[in-house]
Amino acid sequence: MKEKPTPSSRRSFIKNTALASSIFIVPRHVLGGPGYLAPSDRLHLAAIGSGGKGASDIANASVDGRERVVALCDVDFSGSAKNTVKKFPKAKLFNDYREMLDKVKGIDAVTISTPDHVHGPAAAYAMGLGKHVYIQKPMTHNIREARILTQMARDKQVVTQMGNQGGSNPLLGMVQQWVDSGKLGKITKVEIWTNRPVWPQGYAMPEPDAGSKPDDLYWDLWLGPAPLKPYTPNLHPFNWRGWWDYGTGALGDVGCHLVDIPYRTLKLGYPTAAECSVGTVFSQMWNPDYHPEGCPATSFITLNYEATEKTGAPLTMTWSDGGIRPSHPEIIPADSDIGGPGSYNGVLIHGENGVISTNINDSSPLTPKLYLNDGTTEFGPEVEDMPEPEYGHQRKWVDACKAGYGSPEHMGLTSSFEYAGPMTETVLMGNLAIRSYMLQRPNGDGNMEFYGRKKLLWDGDNMKVTNFEDANQFVTRTYREGWEM
Repeated sequence: MKEKPTPSSRRSFIKNTALASSIFIVPRHVLGGPGYLAPSDRLHLAAIGSGGKGASDIANASVDGRERVVALCDVDFSGSAKNTVKKFPKAKLFNDYREMLDKVKGIDAVTISTPDHVHGPAAAYAMGLGKHVYIQKPMTHNIREARILTQMARDKQVVTQMGNQGGSNPLLGMVQQWVDSGKLGKITKVEIWTNRPVWPQGYAMPEPDAGSKPDDLYWDLWLGPAPLKPYTPNLHPFNWRGWWDYGTGALGDVGCHLVDIPYRTLKLGYPTAAECSVGTVFSQMWNPDYHPEGCPATSFITLNYEATEKTGAPLTMTWSDGGIRPSHPEIIPADSDIGGPGSYNGVLIHGENGVISTNINDSSPLTPKLYLNDGTTEFGPEVEDMPEPEYGHQRKWVDACKAGYGSPEHMGLTSSFEYAGPMTETVLMGNLAIRSYMLQRPNGDGNMEFYGRKKLLWDGDNMKVTNFEDANQFVTRTYREGWEM
């Protein structure tokens, strides 16, 4: 039998019970000295995905043992997840997150650090049981999932956070201050770029080879909501990012870091339109290895936004990946990097009075720089001081879980689903444009034609492309039975 949703924290339950029964609670410092934390006050944590990024997520959420990790889930404990098992030897181990959440009673909160295609179903299952959720970026695999989870967080009153840890970077406050001061004037353009992908992408998926499956890998569970197929080498544990069934490409990997900067500081909403081009589309005619089910090696996306209080004008945002970056602005010295070191990744926010140049916004230096037309410049520090792992992004979520939904700690989170959901939708809108652009059908000459090369008009409130119906298939996905949202 499944647990009933328990949106209130264990701490709140204890406090409310104590007040109701007038029981005197001995202060914790009397029981155990300064800093003592009663066992009943420890958050009970579980991890879905315990290796790779999941290892640091659950470790940081435990706050050096302050909280209790009671269960770990992974489809392959023979890889990097085995180090997490050593770190938390008392945790119960599971391969199926559904079994873990059904059997282990008393789990308060879960971290989810799986491939992208499992994010939505796993989070929905946990939130349906009233668990607080921390989920790696991108929040979901498709736009519909992001909308569902955003609403579920409100309905279930659970505390949520997406793992774009740069959202907790204090230097973002410098970018926000420059925007709020009006120094840039009207802001009409944002350019974002990355050197991703740094994994295989843009060609046919490797052929299945069931006989080569590692003994310790639960392949059916790894597939989750994706179509059932025999084991395919070189997808687990990392190269899945380049295939639509499992990953979300360069945008999904780093877009939630880079897009976050202008989306947050300019208070953007849903885009009104999206269009794209991809660098590998023509190679499909000559290269039989290219496959439309794989993300392209390079892409260029344009998103349009209505004016906000921060921009003062309609805004155009562009995204380029595969190492393609924008031209060097005249206002920035020719020998200076744009964005981050080496200009590999970055964000340029263009206003009528100048430009903000900044970086990837995760655990690497953000180094914001302001260049104004009158010659004024302001630079952030070259090296950031990070007093705790990932700016305390996981620890702040844990503190908010203990304080409860609607608490100041919860309202102070930088990437709760109320914010992260719409921002993730912007990121995934770029992928919707890519997939629409790659649609083909036979023409009258018996050849294949690309018929989705359109500027897509987007009705964000109703989650629908209004001028090209075939594009709406990519708002969601088809789920394998037993893994539906």
